[in-house]
Amino acid sequence: MKTAPNPLAHLSDRQLQQLAEEFDAIHSAVYADLGESDRRYIKSVITAQRQLAVAGRALLLGSIYPPAWLAGTACLGMAKILENMEIGHNIMHGQWDWMNDPDIHSTVWDWDTASTAEAWKHSHNYIHHTFTNIRGKDKDLGYEIMRIDPNQKWSPVYLAQPFYNVLLMAFFEWGVAFHDMDIEAIRAGDKPMSEVWRDLKGIAAKARAQITKDYLGWPLVSAAAFGAAQLVLRDRLPQPSTSRIGKGLRAISGSRRTDRVANVLDRLLPGVERAFLATLAASFAANIMRNVWAHAIIFCGHFPDQTYTFSQDEVENETRGGWYGRQLVGAANIEGSPLFHIISGNLGYQVEHHLFPDMPSSRYAEIAPKVKDLCARYELPYNSGPLARQWAMVHRTIARLAFPGGEPRPKPGPYRPETERFTPNGHSESERFRNRLPDQDKV
Repeated sequence: MKTAPNPLAHLSDRQLQQLAEEFDAIHSAVYADLGESDRRYIKSVITAQRQLAVAGRALLLGSIYPPAWLAGTACLGMAKILENMEIGHNIMHGQWDWMNDPDIHSTVWDWDTASTAEAWKHSHNYIHHTFTNIRGKDKDLGYEIMRIDPNQKWSPVYLAQPFYNVLLMAFFEWGVAFHDMDIEAIRAGDKPMSEVWRDLKGIAAKARAQITKDYLGWPLVSAAAFGAAQLVLRDRLPQPSTSRIGKGLRAISGSRRTDRVANVLDRLLPGVERAFLATLAASFAANIMRNVWAHAIIFCGHFPDQTYTFSQDEVENETRGGWYGRQLVGAANIEGSPLFHIISGNLGYQVEHHLFPDMPSSRYAEIAPKVKDLCARYELPYNSGPLARQWAMVHRTIARLAFPGGEPRPKPGPYRPETERFTPNGHSESERFRNRLPDQDKV
């Protein structure tokens, strides 16, 4: 199988040592500078997320009205995205442990997603961030269900990956939760059933919490709010003419007694039922929004054409500098606005995140120019591109590698600063203008 040339091969042992020292210096400089402004940042993001969640739930009290449903779903979806990406993911990486805040710490934080904190921290923080892009060791390389590198052995099951990838997008949190169980280790008999049972109980508890909150509790609150408003306003709120429950009763039994009960339900329940179902649908839509967004950001940061994978032989006896280099070229950035980076958990700076997963995410934009400078001086690639391009490359790979064969896509060369990418064709007009001015001593 043809493989892409190792982009670190030109570096000597001494250069790798120097590279490690320079990356360590960047990390130390940031940690020495952490303080109150950083503390205010994460607390303000948490406050904003909670305000969005409250606004969403308040708007969904009127979920039977389309404008309120749309606005409430949008607020709730954004709250879930922020909680998942910029808050939960980064807190559980330990990025804010330096504050010693008892409420914002990797040892106590849990998030509104299907993965248990314990399982996710093992599979993601340890396995993925230690063995990044090492074929056969990094279980996030295709999440054990997809072939996203041509060096992965093909199997007929991969023919369906373009289709089950769509399901994975919609239900990403559940796919990640079961992935965190390490299905490969279970199949091989390397994971005790006691641990499997513990993981399943953890996922069941998270499922129960989400179902109770999103699909039962809050819909009941909306239903009760509509019923109370209808009572206060003496049935003046518009509602459907028939009750779904009443219609079901009539279908089951056509007796007069059933008809009388159904007629009572037609007066009392149509709006209540509609409010319940509309809020349930809003919660479902918000969870899908969060899942699709997380899938897009994570896949675009790991699987576009620019990223490299490594054999286990290539990383044997890997040095600290080699580890940094592998993190650098095994990830790809996504270009966007400051708001885009916040709602992506600053994983638009996936390169910087893989270099320093314990560094507060709000500092990645600050250190990106320093990382680029190291890439230019050590002749290493700096993978980056707009979201649409990265997303298209990822899904092209998923579609192509569903079939046998395939070769690594062309990789970028060493990073060159923007100032070196353009060579003017002749003298610029600004230069010509300055040259036309009289000399200072002639004035």
